[in-house]
Amino acid sequence: MKTKATVHRLPLTKARINLGSLIRRIHLKKEYVILEKDGIPVAGIMDIDEMQDYLEMKNPGMKMQVAEGYAAYRKGDVREASSFLAELRGENKGGRKKVK
Repeated sequence: MKTKATVHRLPLTKARINLGSLIRRIHLKKEYVILEKDGIPVAGIMDIDEMQDYLEMKNPGMKMQVAEGYAAYRKGDVREASSFLAELRGENKGGRKKVK
């Protein structure tokens, strides 16, 4: 179950003074921080894992792979997880099958 993302707004000066603890909190609690200068949002901070996922999804090639995978799933072109894992371990050359 996903929890609602916590978004905080923080003035740049306060963020600069508490940068170490701010980064630790963002990393451990997966929070978001919007940095403001004179009350105007100028930047955002998020955990590096999520940032890498975000940047990866901006890649047109990755978007295409996700769309193709989703289309195959919608058509029922899937396979059992055990078959997929066995293939990854090199145990067999398991194929896909239609599941209704």
